[in-house]
Amino acid sequence: MKAIFVMLVATIALLQPLSAQFESDVIMTSEGELEMFFIGHGTLMFQFNDLVIHIDPVMREADYSTLPDADLILITHQHGDHLDLTAINHLLKTDTRVVMTETCMEQLEDFDAVVMKNGDVETIKGIRINAIPAYNLVNKRSNGSPYHPKGEGNGYIMNFGMTNVLIGGDTENIPEIKELKVHIGVAFLPMNLPYTMTPEMVADAARAFQPEILYPYHFGETDPQELVDLLKDEKAIEVRIRDLK
Repeated sequence: MKAIFVMLVATIALLQPLSAQFESDVIMTSEGELEMFFIGHGTLMFQFNDLVIHIDPVMREADYSTLPDADLILITHQHGDHLDLTAINHLLKTDTRVVMTETCMEQLEDFDAVVMKNGDVETIKGIRINAIPAYNLVNKRSNGSPYHPKGEGNGYIMNFGMTNVLIGGDTENIPEIKELKVHIGVAFLPMNLPYTMTPEMVADAARAFQPEILYPYHFGETDPQELVDLLKDEKAIEVRIRDLK
């Protein structure tokens, strides 16, 4: 009986449109619509023309056996709330490309993936991807080591037509983000302590590189309204709050 119930729940999920399961926003790019699904925490899904892109898919945020298979998967770093082999395996098809860091590959060993280091640029499935640093400067463990050491994690800038989308990964307001030279149309920046940024850090980074649309994500118990208040005078930045605890 339990197995039948589980199958029924899975079938219902498959039949539901994604927009009924998750919040989503659509933005227009020069090459078509980009629909962004806010799965939860640091987990996102994009649909762009015929492409399905999953970012940090983890089973604790969604049942990936019911979600669309991936053309492209991006993993920012090796922590369990971002790297989940079970979720990845549910999404794989014969031509899926998976991008991850060297530290992810150390955990998965023989997994077939594209390894990108900070500063690497690849064009995969027609999407230009720039891997940028993601690390802590201030927040550290009790032994003095950063929660996210420099060089281990990636953020990603993806190009959709003329629109650049920044996925911050687990980072603080590091110089490499504040000094970005490319225009960012959409930015996802993490905002939870002690692992990533305070609202003040996110606001500082956003003021520096001026994204058109800013989504705080991975924000846990942090009140995102604090960020809205901090950036209320930045008329060029639209802060959007979605369910991404």
